[in-house]
Amino acid sequence: MDFLNPQSDVTLARSANTELLGLGDQIYSRLLRERIIFLAGEVRDEMANSICAQLLLLSAEDSEKDIFLYINSPGGSVTAGMAIYDTMHYIKNDVATVAMGMAASMGQFLLTAGAPGKRYATPHARILMHQPLGGIGGTATDIRIQAEQMAITKRTMSELNAKHTGQTLEKIIADSDRDNWFNAEDALKYGFIDHVATKDGQVTGGKK
Repeated sequence: MDFLNPQSDVTLARSANTELLGLGDQIYSRLLRERIIFLAGEVRDEMANSICAQLLLLSAEDSEKDIFLYINSPGGSVTAGMAIYDTMHYIKNDVATVAMGMAASMGQFLLTAGAPGKRYATPHARILMHQPLGGIGGTATDIRIQAEQMAITKRTMSELNAKHTGQTLEKIIADSDRDNWFNAEDALKYGFIDHVATKDGQVTGGKK
């Protein structure tokens, strides 16, 4: 690894990876060169690791230019999603988020966590907010510990949703008690997003 020239490391890594990719992956690789990352499907550890790596790679290449995270996801693992969330806020870059199709559960959370002024949804995107879900089992002690951890997770996510939307914590907790669906315009009014993007070229601008 050339520590004196990180730019060359980025170029070499991309070149080596592209040789191993199929056509579909080559498309995503080409988008990555345009600083576009896709979060598509369930949020799981493998996906989160890949997205975190892409965020870190793009930040290493240029710590000033925006990164664009497109989201079409039904949600998934809280811990995997939190890894993406923390990386988004760890790097210096603004991460613009765009909901396409569906941004549900953890997808909604990551959409709303985008840089202020740079959170978008396409006109027919659907956004779902609800409380974290999880199964509980085991001994009585295990059940108590799991219930406590779920309560902590719910509180943490509610506090962060309140922070990013401008809603009160009490309203977030009440509104997420059951499945709560929003269309793009409703999501804009609620504070999940800042813009409804109808044309190419509108996903830009805003201030951190």
